Order: sequence, then structure tokens, then C-alpha cells
Amino acid sequence: MEMQALYEDAVALLRELIASPSMSGGEQEAADKVERFLMKHDVRNVNRLYNNVWAMNGDYDRRKPTILLNSHLDTVKPNPGYTRNPFEPAVEGDRLYGLGSNDAGASGVSLAAAFLHFYRRREMKYNLCLALTAEEENSGRKGLEAVLPQLGPLEVAIVGEPTRMQMAVAERGLVVLDCVARGKAGHAAREEGDNAIYRAMRDIEWFRTYRFPRESDLFGKVKMSVTVISAGSQHNVIPAECRFTVDVRVTDRYTNQEVVEEIRRHVTSEVTPRSLRLKPSSISPDHPLVAAGTRLGRMCYGSPTTSDQTLLDIPSLKMGVGDSARSHSADEYVLLSEIREGIELYVKMLNEIV
Repeated sequence: MEMQALYEDAVALLRELIASPSMSGGEQEAADKVERFLMKHDVRNVNRLYNNVWAMNGDYDRRKPTILLNSHLDTVKPNPGYTRNPFEPAVEGDRLYGLGSNDAGASGVSLAAAFLHFYRRREMKYNLCLALTAEEENSGRKGLEAVLPQLGPLEVAIVGEPTRMQMAVAERGLVVLDCVARGKAGHAAREEGDNAIYRAMRDIEWFRTYRFPRESDLFGKVKMSVTVISAGSQHNVIPAECRFTVDVRVTDRYTNQEVVEEIRRHVTSEVTPRSLRLKPSSISPDHPLVAAGTRLGRMCYGSPTTSDQTLLDIPSLKMGVGDSARSHSADEYVLLSEIREGIELYVKMLNEIV
């Protein structure tokens, strides 16, 4: 397809997606529209599981490595500060307003357009798999994680999130820890008990000051922040238990499990991770995708925000249309010129390697 036709169809699809409320877990109508869009363009092998839609290029060959093109269909709830209807796509000048326009609808439709550009190409070095998936915003289990086993072996991924089409070559992982410091109850007026708050304070100070030995070239240190604390029931009772929560942002120099094991070696509180599935990710600066982007003038950086990259065990590059600063904001918008540029850059990058 010609670039102008790809651009026009991508914008039309984005307008349809904006008009379909698709908060995490409620993406059915958006997924229906993506299915119809691909079928209208004669994509033969369209697949669906829950609210996830994916397809392979027309000349798919299982003997070849596969590039995953992924973005998410779900949005957060509308910001209370909206001054316009979040589900009414509105164009004013170069801006297209609407919930999910920037995060991450524009990336999704631009990746879909790039996929269509290559869909009928024969004798490519790589297969292409387009997967527009659900439940990214709430880290749900019926999104990309559910469909990955259906996609077959994957070599590398482009994850479409608003990065101003710059290349996030690494992303922090996330581990949330529930910690419990235990002491012994006693009367506050007498020298009784073992105050769990004081025990927790020692561990909290460790979380505040400890630096993991290995530091990332892109992110620096593993970041740990105590964010919630709860203890005690009345003023005259020494508390036997103090609970606190720690937000840990893991760099590409550690696995989540390694970080938890290091923490347990240093603190006396019980430490229970809520999940280890949101992993740090990275891709070599020498990877052909990154090299292609560099030749096109794209900048490399490390992303502090999490995405569906955390669910992938393969090299992945986060790169997409729009600006992360607009995500989750009132009166969210994306520039139409950004969509056009995004499609062109995706096509040029993929052209260099497929």
C-alpha cells in the first residue's frame, strides 16, 4: 500500500478506537474493530484470544525468526480534569484528541500500518507478527502474557508506546514487596515488649540507603522506595507487628529474583514479593533494529516507565508515536504528523532488516 493510504487508514482506525471505551478488561469492542480492520485489508490469518488480536505476515515461514510488533488496546480511566468528551475523536489543526490517542492508540495503528505495508512481501529474512493486546495498563493476565504461548518462537520485539519515536533500549522492571517486621506486644508504660516499629525502622533505613553493587549504564542504581506503613492499634500498647510496602525499580543489571534475594540477606523483616513477572528488559545497541534506528537519527535512552516489555523474555525495543508526558493526562491528544512520521519510521527501520 502507498504511504498516504496507510496513514489515512491508520487515522481512521484510531478514531474508531477512541470512540470505543476500552479500559483494562473492557477492550472487546476495540478488539472487534481491529479484527474487522485487518480482515478488510485481506489479512487471512487473524487470530483472537480474549481481547487480544494477532496476525502473521502472508508469507509466514516457521523456519525464519519472527519480529513481534506489539502495542496495547486498553486505556486508563479518563482523567477527572477532562474538558471534552474523552470518547469523541476530535481533530483540531494537527491534534487528534481522545482517550488512548497518545497512549497507546497511535503506536498501535502505526504498527498495524507498517505490518500491512509488508504483509504481502515475499522472501523476507524475518516473519512479522502484529499483536494488539489487552490489559497493559493494569498488568493483567489476559493480555500479551496470555497470547505469547500462541505466537511461536520470537526473536525480537518492537513495543509501541509513546516515546516520540526515540528508542528506549532498556526498561526498568517492577517488584512490589510486602514486608512485615515482628516484635512482641507489651504495655507502653512498662519496660515490656519488643517494638516492631523500631525493628521496621532499621530495615526502612536500609532500604533508603543501600546501593546494589552493580549499576546500570542507563539507569544507575536499583531504586527502592518505602511507600506504605502500618502499625499499632492504641497508644499504650507496644506493637508486635509493623507492615510496610516497598516499590523496587529493577535495572537491566539484575533479575527480579536476584534483587529479592539480596534484600532478604540484609533485612530482618519478612519480605514477600507480590509478583516477579514484571521484569527489566533491554536490547543490545548492536542489534540490527537499534542500528537501523540510529542510522535514521533516532536516540537511545533508558525508560523509567513500565510496559508490556516486562512480560517478554526476548530482546525488545520500546518505540512509539506520541509523547509519554501526555499519557494519562486530561484532554489527551496525539499529533497527526506524529502518526505519519511513525508509520514512515517503522517502515524504514524494518526495511533495513527484513
